[in-house]
Amino acid sequence: MNIHEYQAKHILREYGIPCQDFRVVSRATDIEEAIDSLGVTEAVIKVQIHAGGRGKAGGVKIAKTREAIIQKANELLGMKIVTKQTGPDGVICHQVMISELADIAKEYYVGLLVDRAHAKPLLMVSPEGGTEIEEVAEKTPHKILKVHFGIDGSIDEEALNKVCRFMDWTEKTGEAGKIFIKNLCKAFVENDGEMLEINPLIEDKEGVLWALDAKFSVDDNALFRRAEIKEMYDPSQSNAQEVIAHEMDLAYIALDGNIGCMVNGAGLAMATMDLIKYHGGAPANFLDVGGGANKEKVAKSFGIILSDANVKAILVNIFGGIMRCDVIAEGIIDAAKELQIKVPLIVRLEGTNVEKGKELLKKSQLSIIAADDLTDAAKKVVAHANSSK
Repeated sequence: MNIHEYQAKHILREYGIPCQDFRVVSRATDIEEAIDSLGVTEAVIKVQIHAGGRGKAGGVKIAKTREAIIQKANELLGMKIVTKQTGPDGVICHQVMISELADIAKEYYVGLLVDRAHAKPLLMVSPEGGTEIEEVAEKTPHKILKVHFGIDGSIDEEALNKVCRFMDWTEKTGEAGKIFIKNLCKAFVENDGEMLEINPLIEDKEGVLWALDAKFSVDDNALFRRAEIKEMYDPSQSNAQEVIAHEMDLAYIALDGNIGCMVNGAGLAMATMDLIKYHGGAPANFLDVGGGANKEKVAKSFGIILSDANVKAILVNIFGGIMRCDVIAEGIIDAAKELQIKVPLIVRLEGTNVEKGKELLKKSQLSIIAADDLTDAAKKVVAHANSSK
């Protein structure tokens, strides 16, 4: 789950990581009060959306007078931001962060993520801050240092010294840098981070390091023990289908294709999408109903898929283990009747009680197209989706 920059900074401050003072407003009437509370006449105003590239999209403004702060904050509230990460539809800004201006002497990059290949958290640093790390990796990969640290959030002195040498942090900045990195690693692990990016991390003219920006993504599967972070979920940053899926505890991601997919198990869902692509189709979504889905979840899943106007055909691919095929078949039949599904519906069942499930589908007298195996299912759904264009 992604959280906003200001939310990430609240967490970082708890770990002693310096951040400029800020206020967050969601209504134009609160802007002047926020300025007075900050006590500033100059400020940077940032849209609060779950996407990088805000500055290039016009979502970050610098204002040098009180009047300019008010004007620019008003302009950004309600603005649609379109970046590479939002896609062409963009995201509406519902909140802006008004922050003190920073006295920047140097910009750096720091990122933390989970290195699944080594089963360890990974720290990445670069003296090239303020630039997208993908661009640095492509053009100047030698300017990125990667260092693993402990799964308990600890990082040893040798690794810290290596980081300081690479970043050219010496004396006062070097000591501050070690503390900064140690606290950052601890914050990442103790909050079940998937990705934490400080870009830029800045050094002011006094040699003090500040987290000027913060992008934090937390493992959804750990939210049961992170109640305070779970409360930070912002439904305005997701499309309508993803919000419903979140409420139903379904793993759903909207895509650009025209074939709706309902599958149980992430691996099977990805294999299903790959086969659809292989046979010339395009998935409209990733939807994993989970191993223990019931009839209600199946019906809700159909509702989410059908709410996408681009869907021209649906493929249901279920392997019944914990979830019995006859129960899923009942859910499919009930949903098809209730929702009056008009698009072609292709169903492939396998596993526990598969024959009972197939028999129920056959007796339903609904226009459900049975598939013998996954390849057969993929070919059939692609053919029907293409014929519906």
